[in-house]
Amino acid sequence: MKKTNKRVPTIRLKRVYDPPSPDDGFRVLVDRLWPRGIKKDQLALDLWMKDVAPSDGLRKWFGHDPTKWEEFQRRYREELQQQPEQLDLLLSHALSSGLTLLFAAQDRDHNQAVVLREVLLERARTGENQAGR
Repeated sequence: MKKTNKRVPTIRLKRVYDPPSPDDGFRVLVDRLWPRGIKKDQLALDLWMKDVAPSDGLRKWFGHDPTKWEEFQRRYREELQQQPEQLDLLLSHALSSGLTLLFAAQDRDHNQAVVLREVLLERARTGENQAGR
């Protein structure tokens, strides 16, 4: 029987261009490339996790084209399965202090942070995460 986590993780999504707020918790950039127009010392950031961002090939293929959204989600989820330790780290922050996933894409509904948030919430519901054991 799988161990289920009774606590619900707090995971917010924000564009890197949005101002930080006190309730953001642990702020993680989940883009593979540094966002345009932002200096590294300007972004309120706790961690930059390039490894959980879509691969260069997938990122270029998707190109933020909403017509490719369903397939992008499927492929990105496959890539994320190769990063269980990174997912556990993110989930542990979401459960303890709250987590904000930062992304640069203009489209707030069709980007990797949306998929990553869903994957993390699913891990919390099914008890797949190793966090807290």
